[in-house]
Amino acid sequence: MPHVIVEYSANLESDLEIQALIEALHDTALASGLFDIDGIRSRAVRRDVYRIADGNPDNGFVQITARIGEGRPAAARETLGRSLLATAEAALAGLISSTPVSLTVEVHEIDRSMTFRRNTIRERRNAEYRGEG
Repeated sequence: MPHVIVEYSANLESDLEIQALIEALHDTALASGLFDIDGIRSRAVRRDVYRIADGNPDNGFVQITARIGEGRPAAARETLGRSLLATAEAALAGLISSTPVSLTVEVHEIDRSMTFRRNTIRERRNAEYRGEG
């Protein structure tokens, strides 16, 4: 973990460098020291159907959700959220200055008892380290 999920309104797409934002958020999550690189997954989803505030078609949104494994102290979760927000503000500075945008970051804990997975990325990385791949 974590999963860093960026949802954004379709009207922002022409002015939004989404891959650069994903890279910056991914790097911020890694730099936090809270997560192993093998567990970080970052992705973006464009939303075509939405209504924002008063319905003005110029309004846009960027919603960043960090889903993390449970058990980290509240202070660490808060620091992560604030760091992701600062990263997004920097990456989106031009957009935010020219477009009405709602930018939100939420940090959610994942209930470990209801998580089921298989991750072969670590296996591949270990094989490469041993010179097998």
